[in-house]
Amino acid sequence: MAEQRDWVAEMQELGYTDFWSSESDYADAFTPCTLAGEWAPRCRVGTAIVPAFTRGPATVAMTAASVADALPGRFVLGIGTSSDVIVQRWNDISFERPYYKTRDLVRFLKLAFAGEKISQTFDTFEIKGFRPSLVPEQAPKIMVAALREGMLKLAGRESDGAILNWLSAEDVKKVAPYVHDGGPDKELIARIFVIPTDDKEQARGLAKRAICAYLNVPVYKAFHQWLGNSDKLQQCWDLWEAGDRKGALASVPDELADELYIHGNPAECRAGVQRYIDSGITTPAIAVTPVKGRDYREIARELAPR
Repeated sequence: MAEQRDWVAEMQELGYTDFWSSESDYADAFTPCTLAGEWAPRCRVGTAIVPAFTRGPATVAMTAASVADALPGRFVLGIGTSSDVIVQRWNDISFERPYYKTRDLVRFLKLAFAGEKISQTFDTFEIKGFRPSLVPEQAPKIMVAALREGMLKLAGRESDGAILNWLSAEDVKKVAPYVHDGGPDKELIARIFVIPTDDKEQARGLAKRAICAYLNVPVYKAFHQWLGNSDKLQQCWDLWEAGDRKGALASVPDELADELYIHGNPAECRAGVQRYIDSGITTPAIAVTPVKGRDYREIARELAPR
């Protein structure tokens, strides 16, 4: 991460406005935000996402307040359920009642960021006498990662907006109204997958591998069933469940790979991102898939806003 200082500073000059971190098996979500916020002082930074399960509520509040205090008005806290893989298999924490856990954490964080002493029993945890000593002058926005109807409505009702993932530009039109039930000014952030190559077969191959790995995870499988993609993915799900990984990979249709992954030359990739914006995305968070022989920094220059 220390080697990214000049790169992050250059991306700010290229016109990028936000830097978003994630948290799965690489870095934690907060450290990259702190560094990027220092290296690119005009840009906003945010977590997309911090799991609601893997830290205690007070620890989430203290960590987020620290970053918000260091980067006034430029830090966004994105939280979400994460998945049973990360929460239960990797962290040995029971993945129970994820909707309520996320809702309760949002409610707790609002109180904590306001500096209140909290002694309250929530549905999924109890807080006894916590009062934060560090209260940032500008409380961070809280965003909720959401997939299906219930969580989307929760994001719109109780937070500043939703963080979306694993959906096509067309799917945004189905998802956005649930968030906007909570108000027309709610922010919609989407993690958008980009493969910067003209080689369609290479791009589709990379996309299909990721689709098999992720859309067989129960939360994402349920999301795509809800979106109406069962006809495109049922064979993949059946073969994956039967242990036929090669068959599952081969069964993913090109159409779905093209919908979920933007690929092509720089102009085509920028046009693909624009389709998400046209469908209602407020903040596109570009996630570039590595392509052999391509330099990430050069890709960042090619994909820069025009």
